[in-house]
Amino acid sequence: MTPLTPTDAAGNAALPTWTSGLWPAPAEALVQPRTASRPERRIVFEPMLESDLDAVQAVESQAYAHPWSRRHFHDSLRAGYPAMLLLSEALPGEVVHPARADGRVLLGYMVAMPGVEEVHLLNITVAVAHQRQGWARFMLDALALWSRGQGAQWLWLEVRQGNAPARGLYERCGFAQVGVRKGYYPAGHFQREDAVVMSLNLVVAAAAETTR
Repeated sequence: MTPLTPTDAAGNAALPTWTSGLWPAPAEALVQPRTASRPERRIVFEPMLESDLDAVQAVESQAYAHPWSRRHFHDSLRAGYPAMLLLSEALPGEVVHPARADGRVLLGYMVAMPGVEEVHLLNITVAVAHQRQGWARFMLDALALWSRGQGAQWLWLEVRQGNAPARGLYERCGFAQVGVRKGYYPAGHFQREDAVVMSLNLVVAAAAETTR
């Protein structure tokens, strides 16, 4: 078992031990402590289902100028890719948007694609109302733990070249730039934007954690 301890700017909150090889979700919803930028929440990971796609698409469309389509998510689920929601119990008086039948808050989600000794992060999104609270780092740490449990040695992703905040987050998580894909993303007005390819050596990252 490997402890997952996110170290984002929102606070260094120790989490329960999660079992490598399974999706890193505790048996009970954990409580993420209050910080200056984030209220205390009971949170849990759950698999993304077809019935979640209306809410996911609503978050995606609000978060990006060029969002994934519903078909992207649908095809990922059909392919069996790991796709997880980060959910929270609603706080007193909180308006839940997009609305869910269970009344819980969709903080964010991610979709990944396993490969041979590697995992490729395809989509990681935090709902606009909950950004800059450490949830992206939280999900990245969970994905890295799950990937190591699957025997992966590398975690890969692409990010828009002009998305400085996201690139900075990935660098703080230990990702390094390894290449550029020219014209990878649509950029409006019939233009294209380059993608920066980044990777995280999971073996090195795990070794560094044991020496902290």
